[in-house]
Amino acid sequence: MNRVNHRRLMELHKKSANMDSDTFKFNQLKVRKKQLKFAKSPIHDWGLFAMEKIEANDMVIEYIGEIIRQKVADHREKIYERSGIGSSYLFRVDEDTMGNIARFINHCCTPNCNAKVISVDGQKKIVIYAKRDIEEGEEITYDYKFPIEDDKIPCLCGSKHCRGTLN
Repeated sequence: MNRVNHRRLMELHKKSANMDSDTFKFNQLKVRKKQLKFAKSPIHDWGLFAMEKIEANDMVIEYIGEIIRQKVADHREKIYERSGIGSSYLFRVDEDTMGNIARFINHCCTPNCNAKVISVDGQKKIVIYAKRDIEEGEEITYDYKFPIEDDKIPCLCGSKHCRGTLN
């Protein structure tokens, strides 16, 4: 079955199963994971890269980690900073101890992906979606959207429209 026929079949199945789009896409992501790899990044240290073309609006990967309370996130962040690890809790999820390769996604002021919280079977999931078509070999990025603070964190994304800082 070619890719076009497979998509048509999936659309028919989705309509007959009466699933919402996010749940359907999430289930498909579990069956057929996108081909991704982590490698050295020109943005910052390590990054996540597409090993295949990814179409706009496709789910790219679930962001997995230990869901923690804000108070715990603040405490862990201080510990990590003191030990020189450095960290940021974008979703109050600690991916350092139980995460996946989504933790290598770097910030970009003009990202090719966005993060969305969806509900699947009553559980909240953080999923990365493609904002536009992503070419094979292209780095997966999203905007961290840090809160504005006095201590500015420099941005290294290199985008034409770079804001200069993450916050």
